[in-house]
Amino acid sequence: MTSGTETSGSGDIARTLDLLWDTGRRPSRGPKPGLTLDRIVEAAVEVADRDGLGAVSMRRIATELGTGTMSLYRYVPGKAELLDLMLDRVQHPSDDAAALGDGTWRAALEAMARATLALYRRHPWLLEVNQSRPILGPRALDGMEKVLARIKSIGLSDPEMISAIIMIDGYVVGAARTQVYQQEAERTSGLTDAQFWEAQRPTLEKAMTSGRYPFLASLSEETFGPGFDHFEFGLQRILDGLEVLVAARRAAGGSAAPEEPS
Repeated sequence: MTSGTETSGSGDIARTLDLLWDTGRRPSRGPKPGLTLDRIVEAAVEVADRDGLGAVSMRRIATELGTGTMSLYRYVPGKAELLDLMLDRVQHPSDDAAALGDGTWRAALEAMARATLALYRRHPWLLEVNQSRPILGPRALDGMEKVLARIKSIGLSDPEMISAIIMIDGYVVGAARTQVYQQEAERTSGLTDAQFWEAQRPTLEKAMTSGRYPFLASLSEETFGPGFDHFEFGLQRILDGLEVLVAARRAAGGSAAPEEPS
């Protein structure tokens, strides 16, 4: 990963939407037989997955595809628009109805959170993109449509329902960033996580026996061990909070009907 940040929606918005929704003029056949927009986007994603987002350039993608850089411009205006196509490409929702759980709103949000975490693990370069103003393509909307269809019985207003999704997404992004950064630190330092903490153990043991940190010293040995799933604990507490709100709305005579698995 690099420290730089790209921004979605920073290119030609109208042209990007044409490309995402296939509403624009198709390019005439270029000098490289078989070159397509799909191949260009797929190659860009592969480069970003392998070498980071900073490695993605029109010249690099042309090299990967064995064609001239100018050939790519017949299909996509530049890197900014290509980035938005990449973002929509990797957000392909599962076609398996069971992927969103048993039909309850809680199961759907839980499955969405886990799928989003897996997405960031597969494509860590996503953490380098400021997606506060996304260009919405068909795959992104397909994913949102499937989640909303499953949580429609939650009993919240439309803005609240979207806010719940944003809240969970924000939590997942934070957890993904921590995990990806840990992997990056291990790769660049050559130290495993266990080796890193072992190097600090003698100093920390002295600190714990100094009497200066009585509460920290009283914690059990497994407190910071790998056996506790911090992601799942946090996710379940967020969902518990939503459960309380939903129950309160229903008890107050809200418009929500009991959930029916779909």
